[in-house]
Amino acid sequence: MTQTTVHKPSYLVHFARILTGVLFIFSGLIKANDPTGFSYKLIEYFEVFHLTFFNHLALALAVLICTLEILLGALLLLGFWGSKVAWGLLILILFFSFLTFYSAYFEVVTSCGCFGDAIPLTPWQSFSKDLVLLILIVIIFANRRYITPVIADGYTQAITAGLLTIVSLGIGIYTVNFLPFIDFLPYKVGNNLPKLMTLPPGEKPDEYEMTYQLLNKETGQKKQLTDKEYIAQQVWLDKSWEIQGEPTSRLVKKGYTVPIGDLQITDAQGGDHTHELIENPDYNLIVVAWDLDNTDIEGLKKINAIAAEATDQYRIRTVLLTGASAQDAEALSQDLNLSMENFYADGVPLKMMVRANPGVLLLKNGNVVDKWHFHTFPSFDELSKKYFENAGD
Repeated sequence: MTQTTVHKPSYLVHFARILTGVLFIFSGLIKANDPTGFSYKLIEYFEVFHLTFFNHLALALAVLICTLEILLGALLLLGFWGSKVAWGLLILILFFSFLTFYSAYFEVVTSCGCFGDAIPLTPWQSFSKDLVLLILIVIIFANRRYITPVIADGYTQAITAGLLTIVSLGIGIYTVNFLPFIDFLPYKVGNNLPKLMTLPPGEKPDEYEMTYQLLNKETGQKKQLTDKEYIAQQVWLDKSWEIQGEPTSRLVKKGYTVPIGDLQITDAQGGDHTHELIENPDYNLIVVAWDLDNTDIEGLKKINAIAAEATDQYRIRTVLLTGASAQDAEALSQDLNLSMENFYADGVPLKMMVRANPGVLLLKNGNVVDKWHFHTFPSFDELSKKYFENAGD
């Protein structure tokens, strides 16, 4: 009579399961905290691979990917449907590994958003992380037949998986409509924006080396010099040499990175109003609608009505800050009879200010007092009682 041998997974397999499951859940939850930010990364990838027709699906795909990561990680830890989950993990990690390698090697997307803005990773760090996960998942995949569930009953497994799906999906849907639970960006409530826009004492910025291409007009000789060599040799004194094209720059030494280094607020004529608005000593409502073509019009109307009442009764300045053209902004302001001043900034910092289109920041003395999604913007009475009653004193 033949005796059946029961295979017991090794400690390595158990370790791989636990670590992979925890990492997938953590990665999914970090993304689910801010699916809107993750969707911006997906759009970058779509543009790289000329798949811009998927742009309108980026947010939905971001929520689904977050849900899938959380669900696969949880099912792996629970041991439910081991073979199917192992296949799902393998396909997903191969896909992620391709994207992170492509980003790193061709330098096309500077951050994959693997752990959102909570733990920024360089492309090569992201690829290294995916390689480690790939090794772990291959171990799991090779032993997938021996993964046993913690609950044997199929009905209970289905109910548990259904609840996990609802919770995972619900987290992403909630944060899309009511802002992230935790704000990891420099415009979070409590931060002082002017401080984050300046280099702290004792810190040094990035150090770059400029390289010039030079041509001798008399002999036709060509050479290249760094900016230090150019200055040391006083090349400009010899009129026969001229610079060809634009100089190239190379990062020599990494310095301190200012958290907010790309914000410039201008009027329609290009005049700089950044510090005037950011450092306003009075309450300042900044309505951010970075993309007017896709902004929620009803949300903008609601914000405008409340902001107009606040402006009338208190010393409150309200501005519409957008990445759209001045012509489009003025046209929309007239169509909706908006009572806000129009100002303009690049879309990148605007998308970091608030994960809503439109969203609102309440500033005073450079501090972010509060921020809201258009779904959660409070009534005039609520704003007045909490903030504005003493604003005119």
